[in-house]
Amino acid sequence: MTVLLEVTSLRTEFATRAGLVRAVDGVSLQVRRGECLGVVGESGSGKSVTFTSVMGLVRSPGKVAAGTIFFDGRDLCQLSSEEMRAIRGRDIAMTMQDALTALNPALTVGEQMAEVMVAHDETLPAGRAARRSAIRERSVEMLGLVGIPSPETRLRQYPHEFSGGMRQRIMIAIALTCRPKLLIADEPTTALDVTIQAQVLELITDIRARLGMAVVLITHDLGVVAEHCDRVMVMYAGQVVEEGPTAAVIERPRHPYTRGLLASIPRPALRGQRIEPIMGQVPDLVGLPPQCRFHSRCPMARPECLVAVPMLPAGPGRQARCLRLEDLA
Repeated sequence: MTVLLEVTSLRTEFATRAGLVRAVDGVSLQVRRGECLGVVGESGSGKSVTFTSVMGLVRSPGKVAAGTIFFDGRDLCQLSSEEMRAIRGRDIAMTMQDALTALNPALTVGEQMAEVMVAHDETLPAGRAARRSAIRERSVEMLGLVGIPSPETRLRQYPHEFSGGMRQRIMIAIALTCRPKLLIADEPTTALDVTIQAQVLELITDIRARLGMAVVLITHDLGVVAEHCDRVMVMYAGQVVEEGPTAAVIERPRHPYTRGLLASIPRPALRGQRIEPIMGQVPDLVGLPPQCRFHSRCPMARPECLVAVPMLPAGPGRQARCLRLEDLA
């Protein structure tokens, strides 16, 4: 598969009263056409900021301070605001964490779907009546694709008239309206019960297969990644600490943080045994010294780890940011 999205040495900073926060610090990644990349890590690890940087949605006092972002052969960092607006929603779509707040409560679902098509779909007919008919037809098609019953009726309803799972499906439908090449799903199952979570994730997997698009799935849940993603990228304190094929990373983690995440997952096979938490807290990102950022929480830490650690080869198609790779093997 060819590379669709390639990010190199991305650094996104926020100027605060306490000092400069490097929320994303030297992140490099690739997303290939048609694949699903899972991005995991604790809250504050830089997952969402990495991809809002890709979308050009970082707001002041934040800014992309360094790095390159190539999408389908174009350097997004060199594009104007107008050119980025043309790409967002058409070629790259993103669903936000909370569907209730992401949807406009004052507009019907149909109106919100129409906005995307009017802004990005150049294939719409010129005549007003024909244009409205085409928009309605596509909207009904998209709502049907994500499993919304009676889509013709639902177009006239407002977000508050839908359940949490239905709102999440509507967000996905809006994102898919222009059939993007890449869908970024940021915590698509937040605040949903387990049954609805499974339905939403199966929906994304099914649509990915039907449309042939690439998916980035941002989540806290390694179980979700194991079931739905081809590759996984683990982030901690603004950096990528491990990356590789999902099965290989989960079966044999090569970074202590990844191992800690896996050990903290409740499993039926371990019934009666204590869950092993990752002790300590994520470090303050203001003025971090140039050393392993997981050092203060790592059970394998040694004095030699108090240096800046690059991503190192950790097996076929794998990398990890750790000097103890041989011990973890």
